[in-house]
Amino acid sequence: MTGLPLFLKYLLTIILGATPIIELRYAAIISQYAFGLGVLPSFICGLIGNIIPVYFIVKYIRPLFDFFGRWKPFKIIIDWASERATKKIAENPKLQTVTAFALFVFVAVPVPTTGAWVGSLIANFLDIPPKKAVPPIILGTITAGCITILANGGIQYLLS
Repeated sequence: MTGLPLFLKYLLTIILGATPIIELRYAAIISQYAFGLGVLPSFICGLIGNIIPVYFIVKYIRPLFDFFGRWKPFKIIIDWASERATKKIAENPKLQTVTAFALFVFVAVPVPTTGAWVGSLIANFLDIPPKKAVPPIILGTITAGCITILANGGIQYLLS
């Protein structure tokens, strides 16, 4: 796939970055190996792709949940996830005061299901306004991406 035009490589990396679960962490690594992009272009394109959906999820996912919540199978899932998220915050007063930092830490841990998509859903479930939710999510995404890139570089160094 290294024969693709450079613009298409960048675009595919942005699309991979915007994909749930793959996000920046894996998009940057995939684009380095599959498309032959350098570390910095892979990181930047993956980051752009990863932060595009964040604001929209934080701001607009609730009406979508309300719409799908009219049907019983979806309502069960939505209610379960919403209860779980709000219960954790309600149980822990310290967590209430440091929600932005907790959101940053959650997104910054580079393991599956702790990325910007899930962080944005959590922010929405907890009714954190986008102005307070988006910055820690973006910083967490950058941190997780840096950790992943550095870990990948360290592994490559050890293998060579």
